[in-house]
Amino acid sequence: MFNGNIMKILITGANGMLGRTLQRRLAKHTLLLADLPQLDITRLTAVEQAWATFGPEAVIHCAAMTAVDACETAPDQAYAVNAIGSANVAIASYRQRAHLIAISTDYVFRGDATHPYHEWDEPNPRTLYGASKLAGEIAIRAHCPDHAILRAAWLYGPGGPSFVHAMLKAGRGAGAPVRVVNDQIGNPTSTDALAGAIECALRERLAGTFHASCEGDATWFDFAQAIFSQYHLTRELVPCTTAEFPRPAPRPANSRLEKRAFRLHGLSPMPHWRDAFDSFVREHAEA
Repeated sequence: MFNGNIMKILITGANGMLGRTLQRRLAKHTLLLADLPQLDITRLTAVEQAWATFGPEAVIHCAAMTAVDACETAPDQAYAVNAIGSANVAIASYRQRAHLIAISTDYVFRGDATHPYHEWDEPNPRTLYGASKLAGEIAIRAHCPDHAILRAAWLYGPGGPSFVHAMLKAGRGAGAPVRVVNDQIGNPTSTDALAGAIECALRERLAGTFHASCEGDATWFDFAQAIFSQYHLTRELVPCTTAEFPRPAPRPANSRLEKRAFRLHGLSPMPHWRDAFDSFVREHAEA
């Protein structure tokens, strides 16, 4: 399907951080870039019309409401985009016989396990964002059997917005030391590394649920230290606890994802987060 051949690929959320990386990585293919305001995925008729007109062989579904705190105060919008929107994308993809690759999140888990979550661990979200993304996963499985769901975590990429960009802004400013949470752990993941996993899903026509964050663990403070070091920022960093930095939506203490499904399928492992971040810095000196 993918092996060197030009494909017709539709990307939802094409103007977002991951979507922009995919545009670059998949430039040799015929792409339909779907995003607001041109396409509202919460409207099934609009989605079906776009799919029928373009006739995609594959669909990469990146569109989502990802503002975790905003989801807590706008649950209808969160479910409309993340659940209903995903159902509409799945229905249209099934009717066009397109291979659907959908991006999900570590937030479908509660985040209090002592081990990295693998693909067969039971989801149990604590936030509206996680619950709405899980509802989207359920809809995709129900409406489009030819699908791969790729869960990612701690994503950053060129242009942002992301933790990297927030830290660069803080580090280039002046004032008191920058306080960063040091009791949440996860896998920092570049959009380029995730795009590589998506290309693998296209090439192998993967089916099922896969974790696609980078290898290696870090706290947010660890990641901030790496950012400050790589970009030669000298403003002081100070670790703090989650309790000292309250947010409307509870953050998972453990966002680590084990890539068990990739391993069992005999696929190449994800890069280590430090290697992926080194590559990001080399290629995007200004981020």
